[in-house]
Amino acid sequence: MTYEVKSLNEECGLFGIWGHPQAAQVTYFGLHSLQHRGQEGAGILANDGGKLKRYRDLGLVAEVFKNPADLEELNGQAAIGHVRYATAGGASINNVQPFLFDFYDMQLGLAHNGNLTNTQTLRRELEEQGAIFASSSDTEILMHLIRRSKKAEFLDRFKEALSKVKGGFAYLLMAEDKLYAALDPNGFRPLSIGRMKNGAWVVSSETCAFEVVGAEWVSDLQPGQLVIIDDQGLHYDSYTTETQLAICSMEYVYFARPDSVIHGVNVHAARKQTGRRLAKEAQIAADIVVGVPNSSLSAASGYAEESGLPYEMGLIKNQYSQRTFIQPTQELREQGVRMKLSAVSSIVKGKRVVMVDDSIVRGTTSRRIVNLLREAGASEVHVAVASPPLKYPCFFGIDIQSRRELIAANHSVEEIRQIIGADSLTFLSLEGLIESVGIKTDAPNGGLCVAYFDGDYPAPLYDYEEQYLESLADHTSFF
Repeated sequence: MTYEVKSLNEECGLFGIWGHPQAAQVTYFGLHSLQHRGQEGAGILANDGGKLKRYRDLGLVAEVFKNPADLEELNGQAAIGHVRYATAGGASINNVQPFLFDFYDMQLGLAHNGNLTNTQTLRRELEEQGAIFASSSDTEILMHLIRRSKKAEFLDRFKEALSKVKGGFAYLLMAEDKLYAALDPNGFRPLSIGRMKNGAWVVSSETCAFEVVGAEWVSDLQPGQLVIIDDQGLHYDSYTTETQLAICSMEYVYFARPDSVIHGVNVHAARKQTGRRLAKEAQIAADIVVGVPNSSLSAASGYAEESGLPYEMGLIKNQYSQRTFIQPTQELREQGVRMKLSAVSSIVKGKRVVMVDDSIVRGTTSRRIVNLLREAGASEVHVAVASPPLKYPCFFGIDIQSRRELIAANHSVEEIRQIIGADSLTFLSLEGLIESVGIKTDAPNGGLCVAYFDGDYPAPLYDYEEQYLESLADHTSFF
Protein backbone atom coordinates (compact mmCIF):
# COMPACT_ATOMS: atom_id res chain seq x y z
CA MET A 1 0.00 0.00 0.00
CA THR A 2 1.25 3.52 -0.78
CA TYR A 3 0.37 6.68 1.07
CA GLU A 4 0.32 10.29 -0.04
CA VAL A 5 1.51 12.90 2.42
CA LYS A 6 -1.72 14.89 2.17
CA SER A 7 -4.81 12.73 2.23
CA LEU A 8 -7.35 14.77 0.26
CA ASN A 9 -7.03 15.68 -3.40
CA GLU A 10 -8.80 18.59 -5.03
CA GLU A 11 -11.02 18.37 -8.06
CA CYS A 12 -9.92 20.61 -10.96
CA GLY A 13 -9.64 24.31 -11.73
CA LEU A 14 -11.23 26.27 -14.58
CA PHE A 15 -10.39 29.68 -16.01
CA GLY A 16 -11.89 31.39 -19.05
CA ILE A 17 -11.67 34.82 -20.64
CA TRP A 18 -13.40 36.68 -23.47
CA GLY A 19 -12.36 39.97 -25.04
CA HIS A 20 -8.67 40.35 -24.21
CA PRO A 21 -5.88 40.69 -26.84
CA GLN A 22 -3.60 38.42 -24.76
CA ALA A 23 -6.23 35.94 -23.62
CA ALA A 24 -3.92 32.92 -23.39
CA GLN A 25 -1.34 34.82 -21.33
CA VAL A 26 -4.02 36.01 -18.90
CA THR A 27 -5.33 32.45 -18.67
CA TYR A 28 -1.82 31.27 -17.81
CA PHE A 29 -1.74 33.61 -14.81
CA GLY A 30 -5.25 32.59 -13.85
CA LEU A 31 -4.30 28.92 -13.87
CA HIS A 32 -1.30 29.67 -11.68
CA SER A 33 -3.74 30.99 -9.07
CA LEU A 34 -5.72 27.74 -9.32
CA GLN A 35 -2.73 25.39 -9.26
CA HIS A 36 -3.81 24.07 -5.84
CA ARG A 37 -6.90 22.56 -7.48
CA GLY A 38 -4.93 20.18 -9.70
CA GLN A 39 -1.30 19.26 -10.29
CA GLU A 40 -1.48 16.37 -12.75
CA GLY A 41 -1.90 18.32 -15.96
CA ALA A 42 -2.73 21.69 -17.46
CA GLY A 43 -3.85 23.12 -20.77
CA ILE A 44 -5.04 26.26 -22.54
CA LEU A 45 -7.29 26.54 -25.58
CA ALA A 46 -7.38 29.87 -27.45
CA ASN A 47 -9.93 31.31 -29.86
CA ASP A 48 -8.40 33.39 -32.65
CA GLY A 49 -11.25 34.85 -34.66
CA GLY A 50 -13.20 31.59 -34.59
CA LYS A 51 -10.20 29.30 -35.05
CA LEU A 52 -9.52 27.21 -31.94
CA LYS A 53 -6.02 26.06 -30.99
CA ARG A 54 -4.83 24.22 -27.88
CA TYR A 55 -1.73 23.21 -25.96
CA ARG A 56 -1.77 20.78 -23.02
CA ASP A 57 0.52 18.38 -21.18
CA LEU A 58 1.06 16.54 -17.92
CA GLY A 59 2.58 18.49 -15.04
CA LEU A 60 2.25 21.83 -13.27
CA VAL A 61 1.30 24.97 -15.19
CA ALA A 62 4.87 26.30 -15.19
CA GLU A 63 6.17 22.92 -16.39
CA VAL A 64 3.60 22.58 -19.16
CA PHE A 65 4.31 26.07 -20.50
CA LYS A 66 8.05 26.22 -19.75
CA ASN A 67 8.68 26.94 -23.43
CA PRO A 68 7.37 30.50 -24.03
CA ALA A 69 6.72 29.66 -27.68
CA ASP A 70 3.96 27.22 -26.72
CA LEU A 71 2.03 30.03 -25.07
CA GLU A 72 2.86 32.65 -27.71
CA GLU A 73 1.35 30.47 -30.44
CA LEU A 74 -2.03 30.55 -28.68
CA ASN A 75 -3.21 33.79 -30.28
CA GLY A 76 -6.68 35.20 -29.89
CA GLN A 77 -8.97 37.31 -27.73
CA ALA A 78 -10.64 34.43 -25.90
CA ALA A 79 -9.38 31.34 -24.10
CA ILE A 80 -10.22 28.64 -21.59
CA GLY A 81 -7.77 26.84 -19.31
CA HIS A 82 -7.77 23.85 -17.00
CA VAL A 83 -5.67 22.36 -14.22
CA ARG A 84 -6.44 18.74 -13.56
CA TYR A 85 -6.65 16.25 -10.79
CA ALA A 86 -8.11 12.95 -11.96
CA THR A 87 -11.42 12.16 -10.25
CA ALA A 88 -12.60 10.14 -13.25
CA GLY A 89 -10.22 8.76 -15.86
CA GLY A 90 -6.52 8.13 -15.42
CA ALA A 91 -3.53 10.46 -15.43
CA SER A 92 -3.00 10.31 -19.20
CA ILE A 93 -2.28 13.06 -21.72
CA ASN A 94 -5.52 12.04 -23.44
CA ASN A 95 -7.45 13.10 -20.33
CA VAL A 96 -5.74 16.48 -19.91
CA GLN A 97 -8.12 19.33 -20.68
CA PRO A 98 -9.37 21.48 -22.30
CA PHE A 99 -10.59 19.03 -24.91
CA LEU A 100 -10.63 20.22 -28.53
CA PHE A 101 -13.22 18.79 -30.92
CA ASP A 102 -12.79 19.30 -34.67
CA PHE A 103 -16.14 18.62 -36.33
CA TYR A 104 -16.93 19.06 -40.04
CA ASP A 105 -19.14 22.07 -39.28
CA MET A 106 -17.53 23.61 -36.17
CA GLN A 107 -14.81 23.50 -33.56
CA LEU A 108 -15.59 23.29 -29.86
CA GLY A 109 -13.45 23.36 -26.71
CA LEU A 110 -14.54 21.92 -23.36
CA ALA A 111 -13.23 21.95 -19.79
CA HIS A 112 -14.89 20.39 -16.75
CA ASN A 113 -14.58 20.40 -12.98
CA GLY A 114 -16.44 17.75 -11.00
CA ASN A 115 -17.64 14.19 -11.42
CA LEU A 116 -20.67 12.79 -13.21
CA THR A 117 -22.63 10.12 -11.37
CA ASN A 118 -24.33 8.58 -14.43
CA THR A 119 -21.17 8.21 -16.52
CA GLN A 120 -21.39 4.44 -16.98
CA THR A 121 -25.01 4.53 -18.08
CA LEU A 122 -24.54 7.37 -20.54
CA ARG A 123 -21.28 6.05 -21.95
CA ARG A 124 -22.80 2.62 -22.56
CA GLU A 125 -25.81 4.17 -24.29
CA LEU A 126 -23.62 6.41 -26.43
CA GLU A 127 -21.28 3.59 -27.44
CA GLU A 128 -24.27 1.47 -28.42
CA GLN A 129 -25.28 4.36 -30.70
CA GLY A 130 -21.84 4.33 -32.31
CA ALA A 131 -19.97 6.91 -30.27
CA ILE A 132 -16.19 6.53 -30.12
CA PHE A 133 -14.45 8.04 -27.10
CA ALA A 134 -10.95 9.48 -27.32
CA SER A 135 -10.42 9.58 -23.53
CA SER A 136 -11.50 7.80 -20.36
CA SER A 137 -12.67 11.08 -18.79
CA ASP A 138 -16.36 11.65 -18.07
CA THR A 139 -15.99 15.15 -19.54
CA GLU A 140 -16.22 13.89 -23.10
CA ILE A 141 -19.74 12.56 -22.55
CA LEU A 142 -21.27 16.05 -22.68
CA MET A 143 -19.94 16.67 -26.18
CA HIS A 144 -21.36 13.40 -27.50
CA LEU A 145 -24.75 14.36 -26.07
CA ILE A 146 -24.59 17.78 -27.72
CA ARG A 147 -23.77 16.33 -31.12
CA ARG A 148 -26.56 13.76 -30.93
CA SER A 149 -29.24 16.25 -29.98
CA LYS A 150 -31.97 16.87 -32.56
CA LYS A 151 -32.57 20.46 -31.44
CA ALA A 152 -32.19 23.08 -34.13
CA GLU A 153 -30.18 25.67 -32.18
CA PHE A 154 -26.83 24.99 -30.53
CA LEU A 155 -27.91 26.59 -27.25
CA ASP A 156 -30.89 24.26 -27.04
CA ARG A 157 -28.68 21.26 -27.79
CA PHE A 158 -26.33 22.34 -25.02
CA LYS A 159 -29.20 22.75 -22.56
CA GLU A 160 -30.58 19.32 -23.44
CA ALA A 161 -27.16 17.74 -22.85
CA LEU A 162 -26.77 19.52 -19.51
CA SER A 163 -30.12 18.15 -18.38
CA LYS A 164 -28.97 14.58 -19.10
CA VAL A 165 -25.67 14.58 -17.20
CA LYS A 166 -25.96 14.15 -13.43
CA GLY A 167 -23.66 14.79 -10.50
CA GLY A 168 -21.31 17.64 -9.76
CA PHE A 169 -20.10 19.73 -12.69
CA ALA A 170 -18.88 23.13 -13.73
CA TYR A 171 -18.31 23.45 -17.48
CA LEU A 172 -16.56 25.96 -19.71
CA LEU A 173 -17.39 25.49 -23.39
CA MET A 174 -15.66 27.52 -26.10
CA ALA A 175 -17.49 27.91 -29.39
CA GLU A 176 -16.28 29.88 -32.38
CA ASP A 177 -18.28 32.97 -31.42
CA LYS A 178 -19.21 32.45 -27.74
CA LEU A 179 -17.97 31.26 -24.37
CA TYR A 180 -20.42 29.26 -22.25
CA ALA A 181 -20.27 28.53 -18.51
CA ALA A 182 -22.65 26.14 -16.76
CA LEU A 183 -23.16 24.76 -13.25
CA ASP A 184 -24.95 21.65 -11.96
CA PRO A 185 -28.38 21.96 -10.26
CA ASN A 186 -26.80 21.88 -6.78
CA GLY A 187 -23.81 24.09 -7.46
CA PHE A 188 -21.44 21.55 -5.89
CA ARG A 189 -18.43 23.19 -7.53
CA PRO A 190 -17.76 26.94 -7.33
CA LEU A 191 -17.64 29.14 -10.44
CA SER A 192 -17.55 32.94 -10.54
CA ILE A 193 -17.63 35.70 -13.14
CA GLY A 194 -15.46 38.82 -13.12
CA ARG A 195 -14.60 41.71 -15.40
CA MET A 196 -11.29 43.36 -16.19
CA LYS A 197 -10.73 47.08 -16.61
CA ASN A 198 -10.51 46.74 -20.40
CA GLY A 199 -13.98 45.15 -20.42
CA ALA A 200 -12.85 41.54 -20.82
CA TRP A 201 -15.01 38.96 -19.05
CA VAL A 202 -13.39 36.22 -16.98
CA VAL A 203 -14.76 33.04 -15.42
CA SER A 204 -12.89 31.18 -12.69
CA SER A 205 -13.33 28.33 -10.24
CA GLU A 206 -12.18 30.71 -7.51
CA THR A 207 -12.14 34.48 -7.12
CA CYS A 208 -8.49 34.42 -6.03
CA ALA A 209 -7.63 34.39 -9.75
CA PHE A 210 -9.46 37.69 -10.24
CA GLU A 211 -6.98 39.49 -8.01
CA VAL A 212 -4.05 38.17 -10.02
CA VAL A 213 -5.41 39.19 -13.44
CA GLY A 214 -6.89 42.49 -12.26
CA ALA A 215 -10.58 41.63 -12.51
CA GLU A 216 -13.48 42.62 -10.28
CA TRP A 217 -16.05 40.10 -9.11
CA VAL A 218 -19.43 40.38 -10.88
CA SER A 219 -21.42 37.32 -9.78
CA ASP A 220 -21.30 33.68 -8.74
CA LEU A 221 -22.93 31.16 -11.01
CA GLN A 222 -26.01 29.77 -9.34
CA PRO A 223 -27.19 26.14 -9.43
CA GLY A 224 -28.59 25.23 -12.83
CA GLN A 225 -27.39 28.48 -14.36
CA LEU A 226 -25.97 28.89 -17.84
CA VAL A 227 -24.02 32.01 -18.82
CA ILE A 228 -23.23 33.02 -22.41
CA ILE A 229 -20.43 35.50 -23.13
CA ASP A 230 -19.85 37.03 -26.57
CA ASP A 231 -18.89 40.34 -28.14
CA GLN A 232 -22.26 41.79 -27.11
CA GLY A 233 -21.64 41.07 -23.42
CA LEU A 234 -22.88 38.75 -20.69
CA HIS A 235 -26.17 36.86 -20.92
CA TYR A 236 -27.72 34.84 -18.09
CA ASP A 237 -29.84 31.78 -18.81
CA SER A 238 -30.72 28.46 -17.16
CA TYR A 239 -31.32 24.89 -18.28
CA THR A 240 -33.37 23.70 -15.27
CA THR A 241 -35.54 25.14 -12.52
CA GLU A 242 -35.12 22.13 -10.21
CA THR A 243 -32.24 23.52 -8.20
CA GLN A 244 -31.04 23.62 -4.61
CA LEU A 245 -27.74 25.10 -3.46
CA ALA A 246 -25.47 22.48 -1.88
CA ILE A 247 -21.92 23.68 -2.44
CA CYS A 248 -19.17 21.34 -1.31
CA SER A 249 -18.43 22.17 2.34
CA MET A 250 -14.85 21.00 1.87
CA GLU A 251 -14.25 24.04 -0.34
CA TYR A 252 -14.44 26.12 2.83
CA VAL A 253 -12.69 23.54 5.02
CA TYR A 254 -9.75 22.66 2.81
CA PHE A 255 -9.87 22.99 -0.99
CA ALA A 256 -10.26 26.68 -1.78
CA ARG A 257 -7.57 29.29 -1.31
CA PRO A 258 -8.14 31.45 1.80
CA ASP A 259 -8.34 34.66 -0.26
CA SER A 260 -11.22 33.34 -2.37
CA VAL A 261 -14.84 34.36 -1.79
CA ILE A 262 -17.54 31.75 -2.43
CA HIS A 263 -21.22 32.74 -2.34
CA GLY A 264 -20.39 35.91 -0.43
CA VAL A 265 -18.24 34.19 2.22
CA ASN A 266 -14.49 34.71 2.42
CA VAL A 267 -12.80 31.33 2.87
CA HIS A 268 -10.28 32.60 5.43
CA ALA A 269 -13.06 34.18 7.49
CA ALA A 270 -15.08 30.95 7.40
CA ARG A 271 -12.10 28.88 8.50
CA LYS A 272 -11.25 31.32 11.25
CA GLN A 273 -14.82 31.10 12.50
CA THR A 274 -14.63 27.29 12.54
CA GLY A 275 -11.57 27.65 14.77
CA ARG A 276 -13.41 29.97 17.13
CA ARG A 277 -16.34 27.59 17.35
CA LEU A 278 -13.99 24.64 17.83
CA ALA A 279 -12.32 26.37 20.79
CA LYS A 280 -15.72 26.84 22.44
CA GLU A 281 -16.63 23.21 21.89
CA ALA A 282 -13.25 21.69 22.83
CA GLN A 283 -12.30 23.60 26.01
CA ILE A 284 -8.77 22.13 26.08
CA ALA A 285 -6.29 23.05 28.81
CA ALA A 286 -3.07 23.84 26.95
CA ASP A 287 -0.18 26.29 26.56
CA ILE A 288 -0.02 27.05 22.83
CA VAL A 289 -1.96 26.58 19.59
CA VAL A 290 -0.21 25.24 16.49
CA GLY A 291 -1.80 25.00 13.04
CA VAL A 292 -0.92 22.37 10.45
CA PRO A 293 0.32 24.27 7.37
CA ASN A 294 -1.19 25.54 5.23
CA SER A 295 -4.95 25.04 5.04
CA SER A 296 -5.39 24.86 8.85
CA LEU A 297 -3.67 28.13 9.73
CA SER A 298 -6.85 30.23 9.52
CA ALA A 299 -8.74 27.88 11.83
CA ALA A 300 -5.78 27.77 14.22
CA SER A 301 -5.69 31.58 14.48
CA GLY A 302 -9.42 31.61 15.26
CA TYR A 303 -8.95 28.92 17.88
CA ALA A 304 -6.12 30.89 19.51
CA GLU A 305 -8.09 34.13 19.61
CA GLU A 306 -11.17 32.50 21.12
CA SER A 307 -9.26 30.41 23.67
CA GLY A 308 -6.85 33.17 24.67
CA LEU A 309 -3.89 30.87 24.05
CA PRO A 310 -0.85 32.12 22.10
CA TYR A 311 -0.68 31.08 18.47
CA GLU A 312 2.77 29.76 17.60
CA MET A 313 4.46 28.47 14.44
CA GLY A 314 5.33 25.11 15.93
CA LEU A 315 5.14 23.42 12.51
CA ILE A 316 6.94 24.74 9.43
CA LYS A 317 6.18 23.60 5.90
CA ASN A 318 8.85 23.37 3.23
CA GLN A 319 7.21 25.46 0.51
CA TYR A 320 9.45 23.94 -2.17
CA SER A 321 8.47 20.32 -1.62
CA GLN A 322 5.94 19.14 -4.18
CA ARG A 323 3.14 16.71 -3.52
CA THR A 324 5.00 13.45 -3.08
CA PHE A 325 3.82 9.86 -3.20
CA ILE A 326 5.77 7.95 -0.58
CA GLN A 327 7.18 4.46 -1.09
CA PRO A 328 5.58 1.63 0.93
CA THR A 329 8.13 1.42 3.72
CA GLN A 330 7.78 2.99 7.14
CA GLU A 331 11.20 4.63 6.97
CA LEU A 332 10.52 6.36 3.67
CA ARG A 333 6.99 7.37 4.71
CA GLU A 334 8.39 9.10 7.79
CA GLN A 335 11.10 10.74 5.69
CA GLY A 336 8.45 12.05 3.32
CA VAL A 337 6.65 13.81 6.15
CA ARG A 338 9.90 15.36 7.37
CA MET A 339 10.59 16.67 3.87
CA LYS A 340 7.34 18.61 4.00
CA LEU A 341 6.91 19.44 7.70
CA SER A 342 9.27 20.25 10.54
CA ALA A 343 8.38 20.68 14.20
CA VAL A 344 10.13 23.63 15.89
CA SER A 345 11.59 22.19 19.07
CA SER A 346 12.36 25.57 20.67
CA ILE A 347 8.66 26.49 20.36
CA VAL A 348 6.91 23.27 21.41
CA LYS A 349 9.38 21.73 23.89
CA GLY A 350 7.78 21.27 27.30
CA LYS A 351 4.47 22.74 26.07
CA ARG A 352 0.94 21.39 26.04
CA VAL A 353 0.11 21.81 22.36
CA VAL A 354 -3.28 22.13 20.66
CA MET A 355 -2.64 20.95 17.10
CA VAL A 356 -5.39 22.35 14.85
CA ASP A 357 -6.01 20.53 11.57
CA ASP A 358 -8.71 21.06 8.96
CA SER A 359 -9.74 17.41 8.66
CA ILE A 360 -8.72 13.81 9.28
CA VAL A 361 -9.25 11.50 6.34
CA ARG A 362 -7.14 8.37 6.65
CA GLY A 363 -5.33 9.31 9.84
CA THR A 364 -1.85 8.39 8.64
CA THR A 365 -0.69 12.00 8.28
CA SER A 366 -2.14 13.03 11.66
CA ARG A 367 -0.32 10.20 13.36
CA ARG A 368 3.02 11.27 11.87
CA ILE A 369 2.56 14.94 12.76
CA VAL A 370 1.68 14.06 16.35
CA ASN A 371 4.88 12.02 16.45
CA LEU A 372 6.88 14.96 15.08
CA LEU A 373 5.59 17.22 17.87
CA ARG A 374 6.31 14.63 20.55
CA GLU A 375 9.84 14.07 19.22
CA ALA A 376 10.34 17.85 19.31
CA GLY A 377 9.58 17.77 23.03
CA ALA A 378 5.88 18.62 23.33
CA SER A 379 4.65 17.41 26.72
CA GLU A 380 1.08 16.91 25.44
CA VAL A 381 -0.45 16.95 21.96
CA HIS A 382 -4.19 17.63 21.72
CA VAL A 383 -5.64 17.37 18.22
CA ALA A 384 -8.54 19.69 17.40
CA VAL A 385 -10.16 19.26 13.97
CA ALA A 386 -12.04 22.15 12.36
CA SER A 387 -14.59 19.87 10.66
CA PRO A 388 -16.75 16.91 11.71
CA PRO A 389 -15.53 13.32 11.28
CA LEU A 390 -15.40 12.31 7.61
CA LYS A 391 -17.51 9.15 7.49
CA TYR A 392 -18.95 8.95 3.99
CA PRO A 393 -17.48 9.06 0.48
CA CYS A 394 -17.97 11.81 -2.10
CA PHE A 395 -19.26 11.14 -5.60
CA PHE A 396 -19.36 14.70 -6.90
CA GLY A 397 -15.70 15.49 -7.54
CA ILE A 398 -13.43 14.41 -4.66
CA ASP A 399 -11.28 11.28 -4.90
CA ILE A 400 -12.80 9.44 -1.95
CA GLN A 401 -15.39 6.90 -3.08
CA SER A 402 -15.20 4.23 -0.39
CA ARG A 403 -15.86 4.25 3.35
CA ARG A 404 -12.94 1.90 3.76
CA GLU A 405 -10.62 4.85 3.09
CA LEU A 406 -12.07 6.91 5.94
CA ILE A 407 -10.78 6.30 9.44
CA ALA A 408 -13.88 7.83 11.08
CA ALA A 409 -16.11 5.36 9.23
CA ASN A 410 -14.26 2.48 10.83
CA HIS A 411 -13.31 3.75 14.29
CA SER A 412 -14.79 5.74 17.16
CA VAL A 413 -13.28 9.09 18.15
CA GLU A 414 -11.52 7.42 21.09
CA GLU A 415 -10.10 4.74 18.81
CA ILE A 416 -8.87 7.38 16.37
CA ARG A 417 -7.22 9.24 19.25
CA GLN A 418 -5.33 6.11 20.19
CA ILE A 419 -4.35 5.38 16.58
CA ILE A 420 -2.89 8.85 15.98
CA GLY A 421 -1.33 8.95 19.45
CA ALA A 422 -2.94 12.19 20.67
CA ASP A 423 -3.68 13.06 24.30
CA SER A 424 -7.15 14.19 23.24
CA LEU A 425 -9.10 14.47 20.00
CA THR A 426 -11.98 16.86 19.29
CA PHE A 427 -13.94 17.32 16.07
CA LEU A 428 -16.06 20.36 15.23
CA SER A 429 -19.79 19.63 15.34
CA LEU A 430 -21.76 19.60 12.10
CA GLU A 431 -23.92 22.45 13.40
CA GLY A 432 -20.75 24.35 14.24
CA LEU A 433 -19.43 23.96 10.68
CA ILE A 434 -22.68 25.09 9.04
CA GLU A 435 -23.05 28.11 11.30
CA SER A 436 -19.38 29.05 10.96
CA VAL A 437 -19.53 29.18 7.16
CA GLY A 438 -22.74 31.20 7.33
CA ILE A 439 -23.90 31.49 3.72
CA LYS A 440 -26.94 33.75 3.50
CA THR A 441 -29.46 31.28 2.14
CA ASP A 442 -32.60 29.39 3.07
CA ALA A 443 -31.27 26.18 1.51
CA PRO A 444 -30.90 23.10 3.75
CA ASN A 445 -27.66 22.82 5.75
CA GLY A 446 -26.92 26.47 5.09
CA GLY A 447 -26.44 25.81 1.38
CA LEU A 448 -23.68 23.28 2.02
CA CYS A 449 -23.24 19.67 0.95
CA VAL A 450 -22.33 17.91 4.19
CA ALA A 451 -22.84 14.36 2.96
CA TYR A 452 -19.25 13.49 3.90
CA PHE A 453 -20.29 13.91 7.53
CA ASP A 454 -23.90 12.71 7.72
CA GLY A 455 -24.37 10.51 4.61
CA ASP A 456 -27.32 12.59 3.37
CA TYR A 457 -26.57 13.22 -0.32
CA PRO A 458 -28.45 16.16 -1.86
CA ALA A 459 -28.59 14.48 -5.29
CA PRO A 460 -29.11 10.88 -6.49
CA LEU A 461 -25.98 8.76 -6.84
CA TYR A 462 -27.19 6.88 -9.96
CA ASP A 463 -24.35 4.58 -11.11
CA TYR A 464 -22.63 4.87 -7.72
CA GLU A 465 -25.64 3.79 -5.66
CA GLU A 466 -24.65 0.11 -5.55
CA GLN A 467 -21.03 0.98 -4.78
CA TYR A 468 -22.17 3.23 -1.94
CA LEU A 469 -24.42 0.54 -0.43
CA GLU A 470 -21.56 -1.95 -0.60
CA SER A 471 -19.30 0.52 1.19
CA LEU A 472 -21.85 0.84 4.00
CA ALA A 473 -21.60 -2.88 4.58
CA ASP A 474 -17.81 -2.93 4.38
CA HIS A 475 -16.32 -1.80 7.68
CA THR A 476 -12.98 -3.48 7.14
CA SER A 477 -10.36 -1.08 8.45
CA PHE A 478 -7.32 -0.30 6.34
CA PHE A 479 -5.20 -0.23 9.53
